[in-house]
Order: sequence, then C-alpha cells, then structure tokens
Amino acid sequence: MYRFLLSRAIGLVFVLLCVTFITFIMGYIAPGNPVRALLGLHYTPELYSQLLHTYGLDLPWWQQYYNFLNNCLHGTFGLSFHYENRPAWDVLKDGLTTSVDLGLEVLAVTILIGIPIGILAALRANTHVDTSLSTTILVFYAIPDIALIVVFQLAMVWLYNQNLPSLPVAGWDSWQAHIGPVLITATTGAAYFSRITRATILETLGQDYIRTARAKGLSERRVIWLHAMRNACIPLFSYIGYSLAFIVTGLFITENLFNIPGLAYITINAVGDRDYPVIQATTVLVSVAVVICNALADLGYAMIDPRISIE
Repeated sequence: MYRFLLSRAIGLVFVLLCVTFITFIMGYIAPGNPVRALLGLHYTPELYSQLLHTYGLDLPWWQQYYNFLNNCLHGTFGLSFHYENRPAWDVLKDGLTTSVDLGLEVLAVTILIGIPIGILAALRANTHVDTSLSTTILVFYAIPDIALIVVFQLAMVWLYNQNLPSLPVAGWDSWQAHIGPVLITATTGAAYFSRITRATILETLGQDYIRTARAKGLSERRVIWLHAMRNACIPLFSYIGYSLAFIVTGLFITENLFNIPGLAYITINAVGDRDYPVIQATTVLVSVAVVICNALADLGYAMIDPRISIE
C-alpha cells in the first residue's frame, strides 16, 4: 500500500512538472502581449514597463518559470492579468463551489440512470427491452451536448412565450435552474455507463464461477447481485475516477451555454482576456485531479476485488 501511494506521489510530481512547463511555454510563446492588451487606450511606455516589472514579465523565461512554480507551491498561481492585484486562485475559487456542485450532481445522475439501465438491458439481453434501451442509449450517446442544450433552450423559450410552465435557460441560483444543465450533461455519461454495465454483466454471467454458483442452487438475485455485479463494477470504477477528475473544472460547454459562473466559465473568459495565470491555474488543477482520482480508482479496484494487487 505504501509503495503504491509513494509511486503515485512521485508520478504526481512528474506530471505536474511536465504540465506546468508545457503550459508556461505555451503562454510564453503565445502571440500577442497581455499587458499591452490590458492597458488598451491607457498605454504609456512608463506604465507598460511598470506592469511588466510587476508581473515579472521582464525577466528571462527560466526565472519566470521558477516564479510560476513558486506561486503554484504557495497556492496563488501568480497575479491575474485581468483582475488587478488579485491572485489567479482568488479569481478561480469564486467558481469552485458552483463547479463542484454541478459536477457532483451530473455524476450522481449519470450513475443513478446509467447503471440500472445497463443492468436491465443485460438481464433482458436479446429481447425487445434490450433492443429499445440499446437504441435509445446509442442515440443519446451520439448526440453532442451542445445540440441538446440548444434544443432545450429553444423549447423552454417557446414554452415561456406561450405562458406555459418552463425551466430557466441560464443561471444557477435556483433548483429549477439545475434541472436542464444536469440532465442534459448526464445523458452522454449515462449512455456510456449503461453500455459498459451491459457489456461487463453479460461477460461476467458467462463465466464458470457464475455457472457454479447457479449449480449450487443459489437464487438468481443472489448470483447477479453478489457475484456478477461485484466483478462487473470493476471497469466502472475506471470511468468514475476519470469523471471525478473533471468535477474540479466543471463542464466547459454546459457552464458557458447556461451562463453558469463556475471554473470553466471563468477560464473561458480568461482565454479571451489572455489571462495566462488563470489558464495555467486551471490546467494545474485538472492535472492534480486526474492523478488523484485515478489513484482513488485503483484503490477502489482492490476494495472490490482482493485479487487485484496495488503493491
């Protein structure tokens, strides 16, 4: 266990060094000048030089990178170019709660819808129930979220104009506003979960130990839930761990089209403002989340199936 945790910690450091360096270099060589854009019509050579010095942009690239790493270790990620005298983390944390809330709700709905549908399709394999569910799943899996969001918003606007009950198409300040973004964003994930669940359960039900359990006279419910589902859940942990990683930043398309003020929404605005410290901070957060959540998924493997070693 300790060897596993140590290897993951070393891997996290290596990944972060690579990510921070690549992210910094991309911002360093990007066309345009963020300070010049920040000043706009207020540009003067003296003020320009002063801001370059304030942000450390007049230093050699290797010193700028060292300062960036130091800011990461202190949790500030440097000063934002767009928001005066505010650290990048101070800008991002405003949307942290919203993004975590959105991500957890999406993940919960994804699991609660996707896994039961996959189980039902597997238990009714090659029947009209399986065919109907598989067809519906494939349709929702193929349709991109952006198309569903546009259709949903147009429908809600039409209902509102007809004085009929409708849901909000923007914002995050009421429980009604949560329904559209969460359900639409969860459709793709639920479809994927259901497909994985169906495939793994069907494969598991064909194993020798399942036939042995049935031969011993165990009830079908006990065979499915105690034996088959325990092994079928192992591949799902990989996707759950991967999904948890992106709770940190929320979902870019959803937050922007629904005007939800989360981390992704702030980051997209930072791209337009050339606010590189905020962009770099988001990238580092995503990298940390991916490594940590993948490690948690591996730990979940061992909890479900003791035959899997993490030493």
